[in-house]
Amino acid sequence: MATTEDTFATPRVAAGALFVNPTGQVLLVHPTYKDTWDIPGGYVERGESPAAACRREVLEELSLDREPRRLAAVDWAPNDREGDKLLFVFDCGPLGQDEQRIKVDGHELDRWDWVAAEQLDDYLIPRLARRIGSLLQGGAQGGAYFEHGVPYPKSAVV
Repeated sequence: MATTEDTFATPRVAAGALFVNPTGQVLLVHPTYKDTWDIPGGYVERGESPAAACRREVLEELSLDREPRRLAAVDWAPNDREGDKLLFVFDCGPLGQDEQRIKVDGHELDRWDWVAAEQLDDYLIPRLARRIGSLLQGGAQGGAYFEHGVPYPKSAVV
């Protein structure tokens, strides 16, 4: 017999880091296990906060210990394969001299690069390109809510 709790959402939760350089380019990473690029980040572990997961993933993926500065966006982004998902994007500030210390492990990620806003569609899945593009247009001031990479409500100016 189904209980009320059986109807509660149990989304997968992921956290990503947004790094933007002074020329407006976004730091993207290339995972070895898929054909598209991504922002640094990954799934939140049980008992871990999204901000802590973002920091852990940046350390694991780029060898940088960076605490997120502020929440840039949350995106409700269900996926046919994985079900409901909540994706947190954190503004992690400028890299400055830390850029020289970036190291990818060669196993999970094989490279990273700075990508111009107008090229995001060539690198990212559409939902992520929309989300990051909207954040760049709005200056990633924080707290934006998205559904499928589109600001909500759809008329909202980010």
